[in-house]
Amino acid sequence: MPINGTVKFFNTEKGFGFIKPDDGGKDIFVHISAVQASGLTGLAENQKVSFETEDDARGKGPKAVNLQVL
Repeated sequence: MPINGTVKFFNTEKGFGFIKPDDGGKDIFVHISAVQASGLTGLAENQKVSFETEDDARGKGPKAVNLQVL
């Protein structure tokens, strides 16, 4: 089920950022590969998005996937 949130920051040069969920949970990591796989070129600070989460393969907690700009 999609989660709504706000981009806290996104560094295009380093290829990652964090999204603050609207429900007040922990910030969610987002990688440039997930942004590009969603058909986007980047994210802007304070941009409203919806996303889903999946476990990171390296065990570092959830990461955002299937992003959509709201």
